[in-house]
Amino acid sequence: MVKTFKEYQNLKMDEISTEIKIFWYEKNIFKKCFSRDYKNNVVFYEGPPSINGIPGLHHLFSRSIKDIFCRYFTLKNNKVNRIAGWDTHGLPVELVLEKELGISKDEIKQKIGIKTFNKKCKKLVIKNLKSWKELSNNIGYWLDFNKAYFTYDAKYIETVWWLLKKIYLKQNLYKDFKIQPYSPLAGTGLSIHELNYPGCYKKLNTTTVVVKFKMKKPNLYKKFAEIKDDIYILSWTTTPWTLPSNTALAIGKNISYVLINTYNPLTLERINIIISEKSLTNNLDIRLFLKTNKKIDLFKKKRKKIPYRIIKKFKGKVLLNTAYEQLIRWKKPDKSQCLENAFKIIAGDFVSQYDGTGIVHISPTFGEKDFELAKTNNIPLMMIKGKKNKLIPLVDKKGRFIKNLHPLFSGQFLKKEYSKKTKNSEISTDIKLALYLKTKDKIFNIGKNIHSYPHCWRTQAPILYYPINSWFIKTTSYKKKLIKLNQLINWIPIKTGLKRFENWLKSLKDWNISRTRYWGIPLPIWRSNKEDEEKVIGSIEELINEIDKSVYAGYMKKNPFKKFRIGNMSNKNYSKIDLHKHNLDKVILVSKTNEPLRREPEILDVWFDSGAMPYAQFHYPFENIKLIEKKINFPADFICEGVDQTRGWFFTLHIIATIIYNSVAFKTAISNGFILDKLGKKMSKNIGNTINPVQLFQRYGADPIRWYLISNSKHWKNIKFNENCIKKRTYKFFLTLFHSYSFFSLYANLDNFVPNNEKLIINKLSLLEIWIISKLNSLIKDTYRFYQKYNLFQVAKKIEKFVIFDLSNWYIRLSRRKYWKNDYNEDKINAYQTLYICLINIFKISSPIAPFFMDYFYKNLNQINKKIESVHLEQFPTYNEKFIDLSIENGMKLAQYITSKILAIRKKLNIKVRHKLNKALVIILNKKIFNNKLLATKILTLIKTEVNVNKMKFSHEIKTIKKIAKINLKPNYKVLGPKYKRDLRLILNYIKNKESNLLEKKKINLIINNKKITLNLKEFLVEYKSKTNWKLSINKNFIIGIDSQLTKKLKLEGLLRDFIKQIQSLRKQKKFYVSKRIIIYLNTEDSLFLQTIKKYSKKIKNETLVKKIIINKKQIEEYFYLNKRKIYIQIL
Repeated sequence: MVKTFKEYQNLKMDEISTEIKIFWYEKNIFKKCFSRDYKNNVVFYEGPPSINGIPGLHHLFSRSIKDIFCRYFTLKNNKVNRIAGWDTHGLPVELVLEKELGISKDEIKQKIGIKTFNKKCKKLVIKNLKSWKELSNNIGYWLDFNKAYFTYDAKYIETVWWLLKKIYLKQNLYKDFKIQPYSPLAGTGLSIHELNYPGCYKKLNTTTVVVKFKMKKPNLYKKFAEIKDDIYILSWTTTPWTLPSNTALAIGKNISYVLINTYNPLTLERINIIISEKSLTNNLDIRLFLKTNKKIDLFKKKRKKIPYRIIKKFKGKVLLNTAYEQLIRWKKPDKSQCLENAFKIIAGDFVSQYDGTGIVHISPTFGEKDFELAKTNNIPLMMIKGKKNKLIPLVDKKGRFIKNLHPLFSGQFLKKEYSKKTKNSEISTDIKLALYLKTKDKIFNIGKNIHSYPHCWRTQAPILYYPINSWFIKTTSYKKKLIKLNQLINWIPIKTGLKRFENWLKSLKDWNISRTRYWGIPLPIWRSNKEDEEKVIGSIEELINEIDKSVYAGYMKKNPFKKFRIGNMSNKNYSKIDLHKHNLDKVILVSKTNEPLRREPEILDVWFDSGAMPYAQFHYPFENIKLIEKKINFPADFICEGVDQTRGWFFTLHIIATIIYNSVAFKTAISNGFILDKLGKKMSKNIGNTINPVQLFQRYGADPIRWYLISNSKHWKNIKFNENCIKKRTYKFFLTLFHSYSFFSLYANLDNFVPNNEKLIINKLSLLEIWIISKLNSLIKDTYRFYQKYNLFQVAKKIEKFVIFDLSNWYIRLSRRKYWKNDYNEDKINAYQTLYICLINIFKISSPIAPFFMDYFYKNLNQINKKIESVHLEQFPTYNEKFIDLSIENGMKLAQYITSKILAIRKKLNIKVRHKLNKALVIILNKKIFNNKLLATKILTLIKTEVNVNKMKFSHEIKTIKKIAKINLKPNYKVLGPKYKRDLRLILNYIKNKESNLLEKKKINLIINNKKITLNLKEFLVEYKSKTNWKLSINKNFIIGIDSQLTKKLKLEGLLRDFIKQIQSLRKQKKFYVSKRIIIYLNTEDSLFLQTIKKYSKKIKNETLVKKIIINKKQIEEYFYLNKRKIYIQIL
């Protein structure tokens, strides 16, 4: 027999993935996706992943989501270009290579040189590229690798330079000396948005000190003439290492301060201190201090509590411009600064009267706010002259105190994390400094404080705020525009954009784009020694022309890029030029005044690289001008990345598009959550809770993993990844769909069924078929709606529910006898066609999520119509409103509910479904739920067959309830008592014989003591107690009951069903083909059983495909037990 549809014994997901990958490759399915005629274009941008290492499980999540939407939009007749892209530059790559080579950033120049280092970086990313392509192929993420963009490519860099020059010409690119986040281990500054990635802020338990700044005479003492002794102003800090760089103190002008006479808790010496009034409880803890109005000079040191007395209250403005003595006199600010303004008290609007002492220690060299405040008030920085007379801070870029500072601290690392040699057992620099100040009597208190502190996103070490000359993009000039354009973007979920992203934009600062590293796009900026002349290069042509001028002026001997042919856009021509730092650092240009111009040595923030991809992937504006300017490929219709990219790629895309084009870069942004371990902890190699995606593929194939990631929760939420859920829950879906296909293929092949393209004629279908077609069309309608809303969780859940509960557990199970029949008539053909339509459409709408499995079985179903090779070349199915019948769907939902309740009662009573029962009753207490009598009759037949009872009935009547249960109506005294009070007894006596009326009509009218009263059933408690042999399931809408009594006849029929099941099991064990007709040889000593077999032999033959049943008294070796009866049997 020729089989139209392939049949399978087992489901092997990994083999399916492998076979389909080969099929896609051999048949060029991906390429064919782009050769079709499409109605529209949907623009998608692939956010370039950093290929500094092999991909992890979190990459699998975001790449699956991207692929799903690309496939969906393709099915909806849209052309979706999927150009691969690779982020090849930056700190992540450099740090991996440093670790491999066993060197630090400072050793790169000396040991291998920048040129060799950059070549090795490129080699590293090319090596890693293989694993990324493998991951993409393994999960079915279709990308065009032939047109892939690489951020190290000369064409890509040229576009980036062009963008930078455009920004420069708009006067939005500038250089400035500012306090910037700096990573000592990475050896580079960071932008503010790099500090806002998840996990960058970590809780630290740091040493804190309250230090005593001695006020200078006479200016303060003119204001406090009555005080003869020294006065100290107290300041609290969580970073004691910044104290040597203190040059000012900040107070709040309108904050209330107090001058206090007390004793130093560390030395118990008498002291006058100034703190804010609201910080009294912080600094003079009631466990240690005691407020008094008496004189405190008689204080005895052995007493438990230290007395203090408030001498004076005053506003902060009293302290302005008063001076204090330098706290740590290791160095003084260089004379080139305004020394006369050093060590003064100034006003700061960020000072809180509640925090610390209400007085902030200002270290302008190591604090962003400190620096800005110092700049406003002309306060000098603690900068001293270093090599070549350059001003340097007291801490170097490795995070150490500079040499020749103090014997105890010179060369000391500020944080243990900055040094590989520092042992954890060693005390920290902050503690050492606190103890040092204690010996100098400069401390009022020492403590500990837990607070959040930013860490480097790559090295995981604490950052420093450090004075750096950096290049900035003036993003603050575009703040209003950025916020306005953001409101045009469709964010999924909305809170990511209108809360997280918008809040970030509202607190926007200028973007530091320069990095003191090696492997990246060099800043195309050349400046004179005096920094009064500069050139920004925007193209290779411009660079070559400027070099020619420099050669002519004698600053360069020759043009290193002379082999490059200007105007030749071939990749071969561009491969002749390498625009990285090791080449460009040698290039000297010439100014208009004939001065040499040298390149600014920094490279570009790698996030600018990725933010430039909409233009750089096409080498715009040097090629493909129409793609951008005609908005063919700009902006993107949708992009998708992890939620952390709101301050990464999403941010840089938005910034560049706003500045250059006054446009959004993307119309829809889909963010996904993080993948955590099953306990909700972050996955980390250090913890040992990471999962290798390659091993997952080997165990399950790609589709169950993709489906699990999507159906586990809404994709913007974090996922607690539990492998057991793939095995138990997700695999169940695929197994159910596999069995549904197998059922269809088995019987369709037996009957040589050939699907036709004609529409089903609804009035010729059975109720079950009309229902499943209605449910299918509702499903198509729902999945289309949720795909359009980018809600994949609901798409997956809707499909799962349909396949498992509607198609398999209900439609196929209730229809199976129709497929078993020998007759091949219109009724049976309709059943095949119905199931075929359901399966083929399930494969289509599910194919974006599970591309391998759905294509595999789509191909098997599509053997007849081979015009369409793959489900991914199909159209997304359209639903037909005419086929959606909600009354039938609701009726069948009711049938499913009733069936589940009856089966639950059976299970509780331990009565198998195979054993027929006599009666079942369903009393509908709420008529609004279901009152379609015609439909009820049809549904009853289905339920009766499914729950295996002889008789079944729907009823709304109270008298029917009384047949199966005793009704007890109890007054709800909590309701009735307060309402009727003294009349309640008369009311209850009156309704004793009216209970049936109240139950049926829900309310009755009474006249008690000449008062008209309406009683409502809701005011009573109704109890139902089942009568003999009846078992009930009760809720507010239904009473469902079955007669559990098993008569002799019912027991025999049950025995028959058990026997039939045993025969079917034996057929499977012996691996008989489903259409094979067999002979049964039977023997037993139980004459009653033999009589039953003879009586129902026709039924047995029909249901088990038996030709003959022979009662054989000869010895038969095989046997089984059936309800304690030993039955000898042989089947041939």
